[in-house]
Amino acid sequence: MFKWCFNRNYFLSFLLLFVIEVLIALYVHDDFIRPYFGDFLVVLLLYCFLMGFIKSNKYIIAVIVLIFAFLIEFAQFLNVIKLFGLQNNTLARTVIGTSFSNHDLLIYFLAFIIVIGFEYVSTKKIN
Repeated sequence: MFKWCFNRNYFLSFLLLFVIEVLIALYVHDDFIRPYFGDFLVVLLLYCFLMGFIKSNKYIIAVIVLIFAFLIEFAQFLNVIKLFGLQNNTLARTVIGTSFSNHDLLIYFLAFIIVIGFEYVSTKKIN
């Protein structure tokens, strides 16, 4: 089902998205780009990272990333940062996040739809 295989294009896409995410985290402090577009991009980033190293059904990988994103948001709902005593850990607060939002779930789902759509269109162009 899963096979280890390096894919340069997905990995380069991951690196580009990672740089964009870091720049957003460091320099953008607004009410749209950072909270919404950053969350949108993180789904693409995770997808490209996995696809950079795993050869498998692209749609299954996309679903795994969506489930992972939803689980992180659910962890925010449960306030796991506080439960594990990580409220002073900047890295944990940044990676896991600290506040649950229904809007984030919608953003993750929209990013998932974009991934699915992109893969569908790119597969049809090849065939």
